[in-house]
Amino acid sequence: MGRRALKVLLRVLAAVAIVAVTAWCAFALALSPLQARTAAIVMGVCGASAAIAMLFGRQLRVALAVFALAVAAFAIVWSTVKPSNDRDWQTDVAVLPYATFDGELVTIHNIRNFDYRTETDFTPRYYDKTYDLRDLETADLITCYWMGDAIAHVMMSFGFAERDFVTVSIETRKEKGESYSTVNGFFRQYELIYIVGDERDLVRLRTNYRKDPPEEVYVFRTNAPKENVRRLFLDYVKTINSLTTQPQFYNTLTTNCTTNVVRHTRVNPGGGHYSWKVLLSGYAPQYAYDRGRLDQSIPFAELKQRSHVNEAAHAADRDPDFSRRIRAGLPRPPTAAR
Repeated sequence: MGRRALKVLLRVLAAVAIVAVTAWCAFALALSPLQARTAAIVMGVCGASAAIAMLFGRQLRVALAVFALAVAAFAIVWSTVKPSNDRDWQTDVAVLPYATFDGELVTIHNIRNFDYRTETDFTPRYYDKTYDLRDLETADLITCYWMGDAIAHVMMSFGFAERDFVTVSIETRKEKGESYSTVNGFFRQYELIYIVGDERDLVRLRTNYRKDPPEEVYVFRTNAPKENVRRLFLDYVKTINSLTTQPQFYNTLTTNCTTNVVRHTRVNPGGGHYSWKVLLSGYAPQYAYDRGRLDQSIPFAELKQRSHVNEAAHAADRDPDFSRRIRAGLPRPPTAAR
């Protein structure tokens, strides 16, 4: 009886796995740029047949063989879906940034600094600026909330001598007429973009102009030492430059605004690792706090409250000194040894 029960259990688990693989493949085909809905239906039939055969033992070998062939065919078709930099992009993601070096000087090209009248009514503006890597001192974690505590957009901001700040926002690169969908993000629907922006754009857009829904923005100052900040920044730049010639797909789970931040931190000793606080991006600041990267001299709840910058951002608005004004009075921990 024990062996029979185990055999039944294994069959049920295998059937569940087949159904899961079938569902993913069918969705991928149906939603892909190939619009292969007929192939998705065929994939579904093959998967359903294999699952039924697995559960009831009828034509098991034939059903599994057909299913294996269907998965192999899917893999071949799916491999033809490639990312591209040549699409009719929405205006806010139309221009890719890149960086050039001259010794310790790095020039970032196409820093976004749109002139907003509303969230959707703006004048596109970009500028180039040269920074001295010897002045690179800080890396701040920025989180933007619009639907509760669990979900946030995460950005990193790099500070040069507490004078110049440049922010990187990892986002989906959407085409004109395309909207974001969490489900679609699993299936190669969007390319990946690293927007390099002035905080008068990337922060002020979210604090001053996004109204439906409104966003609450927090700037958390980290204790990263200069050598770690430098390695992190250069790793970001490496990816930014790579995306100009080797586009990548965004993925809701594995390649997004939070998981990529964690991936970049791995260039440093004791770099980040995945946890549920990373997958639920709204808890990323708590994750950084628990790892000793934020100011631990006060409870996290107080730190978060004091790191809220919406009011300061409204007051600073178009001020060229926007970045320093929103940081005034923010808790800043002593620099860590490593």
